[in-house]
Amino acid sequence: MSDEQKKSTKKIVIFASGSGTNAENIIKYFQNTDNVEVAALLSNRRSAGALKRAHDLNVKALLFDKQALYYSHEVLNVLRDIEPDLIVLAGFLWLMPGDILEEFPDRIINIHPALLPKYGGKGMFGSRVHEAVIENKETESGITIHYVNPKYDEGQVIFQNTVSIAENDTPESLAGKIHELEYKHFPEVIQKLLEEKQ
Repeated sequence: MSDEQKKSTKKIVIFASGSGTNAENIIKYFQNTDNVEVAALLSNRRSAGALKRAHDLNVKALLFDKQALYYSHEVLNVLRDIEPDLIVLAGFLWLMPGDILEEFPDRIINIHPALLPKYGGKGMFGSRVHEAVIENKETESGITIHYVNPKYDEGQVIFQNTVSIAENDTPESLAGKIHELEYKHFPEVIQKLLEEKQ
């Protein structure tokens, strides 16, 4: 790759705390593109499947702890070295610290498995979200992709897409419908945001 190509290549860093299916989907989506590269995946959980998925797809996989994220500049310095065009939270459960938010304004996005502002906030992730949606007899749910700010799930909405909830849906079946939306739309929204940052 020439220096010119390297300069024009957009770089993504993914943060993930869980199994990493969204992270894997994003990595695979951009693998065959010339101008976008997933430069690294960072996780705060040693047992996160996301680390192995990234490693298996030849993406640098890094583990960090609370000290590295909140009390030193270790994670910030890793990001400074990479200079990502976009930081993507794909099932990452910790709040982003202020120093990283300040360093990368409007370049950190998250996906939430509900239609914000409903069913967001601290502790609202994964099956807890789907259980609450069904308990409240909602007729639809969906995904929200939003910019990250200092509070859980309160940043500016970038994109939403909905799915109908059937009477016989369970939290598990609803989760399946939401995953389909995530896999389809998250990489496309990332690509669009990167194109806008030309």
